[in-house]
Amino acid sequence: MIVTLHSLSSWSMLTRMTQTYGLVQSWVLVSHMLVLKRMRLRVQLSAILGDPQATLEVLVFTAVALGLVFVGSCNEEIAQSIIFFLMERSEAELAEPIIRLLPVALGLLYLGKQESVEATAEVSKTFDEKIRKYCDVTLMSLAYAGTGNVLKVQKLLGICSQHLEKGETHQGPAVLGIALIAMSEELGAEMAVRSLERLLQYGEQNIRRAVPLALGILCISNPKVNVMDTLSRLSHDADADVSMAAIISLGLIGAGTNNARIAGMLRNLSSYYYKEAAHLFCVRIAQGLVHLGKGLLTLSPYHSDRFLLSPMALGGIVTVLHACLDMKSTILGKYHYILYIIVLAMQPRMLLTVDEDLKPLPVPVRVGQAVDVVGQAGRPKTITGFQTHTTPVLLAAGERAELATDKYIPLTSTLEGFVILKKNPEYHEE
Repeated sequence: MIVTLHSLSSWSMLTRMTQTYGLVQSWVLVSHMLVLKRMRLRVQLSAILGDPQATLEVLVFTAVALGLVFVGSCNEEIAQSIIFFLMERSEAELAEPIIRLLPVALGLLYLGKQESVEATAEVSKTFDEKIRKYCDVTLMSLAYAGTGNVLKVQKLLGICSQHLEKGETHQGPAVLGIALIAMSEELGAEMAVRSLERLLQYGEQNIRRAVPLALGILCISNPKVNVMDTLSRLSHDADADVSMAAIISLGLIGAGTNNARIAGMLRNLSSYYYKEAAHLFCVRIAQGLVHLGKGLLTLSPYHSDRFLLSPMALGGIVTVLHACLDMKSTILGKYHYILYIIVLAMQPRMLLTVDEDLKPLPVPVRVGQAVDVVGQAGRPKTITGFQTHTTPVLLAAGERAELATDKYIPLTSTLEGFVILKKNPEYHEE
């Protein structure tokens, strides 16, 4: 039911359906509606992708739209359409910066599906040299995103250690791939941050340009001090691409947190780069991200106490980051509207409790730092350093909430987002 709440844009529509049909029937009806809409979209968008009169821009963004709508579906028909489209491109079209979003669109279909991508990866080896390696790395990094697969991280690190010939651009996606694969759990993310610091120190220029973006996705909406300091240093780098990527990443790690330190850094950067239009644009975007929804939203793709990954949210973030690999040709060129795709990752970071009729129900909750209690005997405390608040309440990165009353029983084990409460039949007022 919580998934349905996130999917629907109209709260009133869901309330009316629930009152008419009940919770279970409403969930089934909404699921059918969403499936029908997806199939209709596939037919409409596939027709555009096969239109010989359409411009390259329209075709590329149609492919991206198909990838985002059918993210993680392994849809073979859409994959074949994108593959044929890539094979038919001329050398001049493959040299266009926007064409790099096609491997991303193809990879989104296999997001997190691991071995399912192998057949498509074999076919991608027949592509033109200008796009083949870029496509291979992108497919691998997206297929194993959020899995923590150490062997794939080692393979991507090996790609980053190679000395490339002029014109090869696949090391940027490899750096992003390291972050995507390692972001699933805290220890892997810390190890990835250390590896990225080494790449920053010893890597070539095209690697250095991708490192700030990789740091941004590793700590998205989670402003860690060491990452913040690294990005602050890189925001004054001599290379314009590195500094702009670092500024955007400052916005990503502080997205929706209203972090005072990052806000101060960005104010200083707006004064420092007041004569540089491109840098100033990046600063304004970063400032907007830090104060996302006035501090009520987050870009983190993980939910249910970091147990589940939202493919739709991650797909939106990945698409924007791949566009940022060549910022001057995309975000700062005529494709600035790519930034709107990050809306897919925006979701409330509040805890809102409702009764069985979906009406707001304020209750006391304890909010504190989450404690890992896996494998511990008995009933250990799941939070530490908590404070008691009344819902609705905001949850920061690494925080967890638990009910401070026995009067109600939650219908979900994780208190996050919209939570339905029912009265405890065994509760008696003292």
